[in-house]
Amino acid sequence: MTLTSTRHGIYYWKCDRPAAFHGTAQGGARHRPEVETLVREVVTRHFGHPPEILRDGGGQGNHLTYIAVVEGREYFIRLEDGPERDNYLAVESMVMERVREWGVPTPRVFATDASRRDVPFAWQILACLPEPDLNRHFKAGTLVTSAIAGELGRLMAKWQTLPVEGFGPFDVDCALREGRLRGLHDSYASYFFTRLDAHLGFLRERNFLAPGQVDAICGVIDQHRDLLALRSGCLVHKDLALWNVLGTDRTITAVIDWDDCVSGDPVDDFSLLACFHDGAFLRQAFDGYVAIRAWPPDHVRRFWLHLLRNMIFKAVIRVGAGYFDHGSDFFLVGAGASGASLREKTLSRIVAALEGLRAQKDPFSL
Repeated sequence: MTLTSTRHGIYYWKCDRPAAFHGTAQGGARHRPEVETLVREVVTRHFGHPPEILRDGGGQGNHLTYIAVVEGREYFIRLEDGPERDNYLAVESMVMERVREWGVPTPRVFATDASRRDVPFAWQILACLPEPDLNRHFKAGTLVTSAIAGELGRLMAKWQTLPVEGFGPFDVDCALREGRLRGLHDSYASYFFTRLDAHLGFLRERNFLAPGQVDAICGVIDQHRDLLALRSGCLVHKDLALWNVLGTDRTITAVIDWDDCVSGDPVDDFSLLACFHDGAFLRQAFDGYVAIRAWPPDHVRRFWLHLLRNMIFKAVIRVGAGYFDHGSDFFLVGAGASGASLREKTLSRIVAALEGLRAQKDPFSL
């Protein structure tokens, strides 16, 4: 059975999928009784008997999540229930297993099925780890960032050594049939510019960016397109943030949610961290990274270019999914802050990336 990839023409799934923003603004309302019944059937078929307990997994992302208790042991279950019949969970499971072999902690994958032969969704059964995501420690003010940032940089350097081919999202059929992680694009520029005009047009139409700002962004990216002539890519998590890392206030026990991983630029994940953190955090992550792996040439310009691209697609998600309407209980909004402050921070980080690229500023100046 050939599993045709659904990620052709996609830069970032959450905003570029045909059912744009599916799951990003619906939350627990998607946990319908009929879905729970089907999840029970999946668990029963895999383990040979039904779960003693099945409850909401509490996820805030675009996947439905459950926790199943089978013979007294907890398992974490993720579902992709979109109408596109996306099958990228199969790639994610492969990546999680492989990066663990390279020293990156991830939850064990017990089973994955992205075929939708038996149920109308793709699913994973994963080990359920007891530690919370690090964003909870960060929002509580208890995260020991000097320990966490350095370790995150070291782990980033490790997963980037995993062999990959091509650029952009990986070909699902190639991964399953041949065991190769091959990107769908022949050049990095092809992936980088995928839907860039659409993203900027959306932000302009929603009055998040002024026409002059869009023109300035297009101009500065064009001036630095030489940076996109990569000979080869590396594994990029592409959704690197503290809510996708589990652990204590000073240790990392797992890096999770690899569902957006691509073959790309080694500076990209570092720039993704910069979407949320200041220069001090970035310096500690940088020190951890370079202890294992050298940065590529022009890493300063690459940093700002990718921060700009990442903030553009993140702004599309935040505007389109209504993130600016949430309060401080939302994972992206800081403690005691509001959606309005998230909007201000989003716009200011785009401006900072634009100016940083123009002036080639020190990344640690953020």
